Amino acid sequence: MKMKFFYSKIKSGFLLATALFFVVTSCEDFLEEQPSTLIDADYVYTTEGGLKSGVVSLYKFERDRYDNSTEDFMGAVLMSSRGDLTFSRSGYTGLMGRYERGTSPVDQGTNFASSLFWKHFYNMANKATAIINAAETLEGLDDDTRAQIISEAKFFRAHSYFYLYRMYNNIYVTTETITVDNAFDVINDKSTEQEIFALINSDLNYAIDNLDWSDTFGRVTKGTAKHVKAKVAMWQGDWTEAKNQAISLIEEGPHGLVSSTADVFAGDRNNAESLFVIQSQDDLLGGGNTTMMNANYVTQYFQISGIESNNDQGGRGFSRILPNLYLLNLLAEDPNDTRDDDTYFRLKYYYTSGDRIGEQVDDYAPITDLDNPSSNYTTYYQRMHPSCIKFAQEDGNEESYLIRGNVTVYRLAETYLIAAEAIMRSSGDPLPYVNAVRTRAGAAPVTTVNQQTILDERARELAFEGQRWFTLKRMGQSVIDFQMTNYAGDGEFFPANLGSKDPRENWLPHFINWPISQNDLDLLGPDYPQNNGYN
Repeated sequence: MKMKFFYSKIKSGFLLATALFFVVTSCEDFLEEQPSTLIDADYVYTTEGGLKSGVVSLYKFERDRYDNSTEDFMGAVLMSSRGDLTFSRSGYTGLMGRYERGTSPVDQGTNFASSLFWKHFYNMANKATAIINAAETLEGLDDDTRAQIISEAKFFRAHSYFYLYRMYNNIYVTTETITVDNAFDVINDKSTEQEIFALINSDLNYAIDNLDWSDTFGRVTKGTAKHVKAKVAMWQGDWTEAKNQAISLIEEGPHGLVSSTADVFAGDRNNAESLFVIQSQDDLLGGGNTTMMNANYVTQYFQISGIESNNDQGGRGFSRILPNLYLLNLLAEDPNDTRDDDTYFRLKYYYTSGDRIGEQVDDYAPITDLDNPSSNYTTYYQRMHPSCIKFAQEDGNEESYLIRGNVTVYRLAETYLIAAEAIMRSSGDPLPYVNAVRTRAGAAPVTTVNQQTILDERARELAFEGQRWFTLKRMGQSVIDFQMTNYAGDGEFFPANLGSKDPRENWLPHFINWPISQNDLDLLGPDYPQNNGYN
């Protein structure tokens, strides 16, 4: 086992140098990626240019999960499939979203998650640590350059460990660079919660202190770090810290909510609301691949005679993961709410050719009366069901499931909702913050705020952005159990998914933590703990 772990660590330790064979940073623009055949590990860790290239590579590693084509780009959409707001219709992601896979240490779904999340984030954390440790001791760096390099690397290390902790719980953290000398060291136990949060907070504090409010689009900034620091504080139950970080970002930073929901995901997502955006550009080497992220979320409306796939209606999709009735009903509570008005979700489709051009498509019907079910409800879900269009692209290839586009990871609307919840749980008036988000969407202001208000507003605003499952887990076992067993999927309104396919029936309380793959446990010490319920 030690030898296997040795090879795993050595391979991981040299991945950065291999990746940097293809990318190097210009002095003018850190994010401009250019080819080079002159980069090796010695260059990366012993020169200013190498360290800057190493930082750029962290952005590339962050994007890798979205670019990975495993099971129709599962890495980009898996977390949205496992929640109370979605209906997981088909494919392997459907199996995962319905809790038919990814539920034991040895099944294939858990192995997929290991590659896309566990190994991915440890790989990124290890690269960030190597950059940090090298930058701290390299002679000849001016103070500002050193601080910038370390700040970005520390952000990515904190981001990686925070994601791993929220997903797996039983994780280990380290500030030690992997070398040939320590590669035989076997990790025998998980880190304590105190150790995990101490490192995450230390890294984020450094980033907040040393990053600027503004930088090249796509780079992390002081605002990005403050946003994640507020999220971390929420997980620790430190409501005052979460409130202070969120309000500081809202009031002191250059960011602001864009004027309408139609503007949030428009164009390249380079707007005042964006705090962190994964960049994917055609004109840069290593500038990202085309993905099926959007296709997973959009129905196959174009299979209906008289309507062709087009960007105005969401692009070309295959109906993997759809908004469920619970989410659609939340959006419909206020008729003036614009978030279901072709901005975040598309509810209706229109003929683009033939005798009925311009008319609304009405070929299939959902089940609305359980005593008199529709005879073609399954086709309705496949071809006419509402779609999430947050990841559609105005210039996407209308003939392909594969399109290229920037992806928003963090944005200020969530900061407002963090502020509202943190104030609600500590002191002050949460109404201005939750109502800022509602007013932007055209919805009537609320007059009181409780946990359900926050949970519902986060659903309307942030659905399909990869945050929901973590929110349910953070709010506690009783919350995630109730939401999953009452709202996940569509229950009797999609009877084809009852029984063994029903996520409400399949959910078990210990699923609140993901299983650690047995393949990963085999590389750790013999007493390293699996999460409860999976032994």
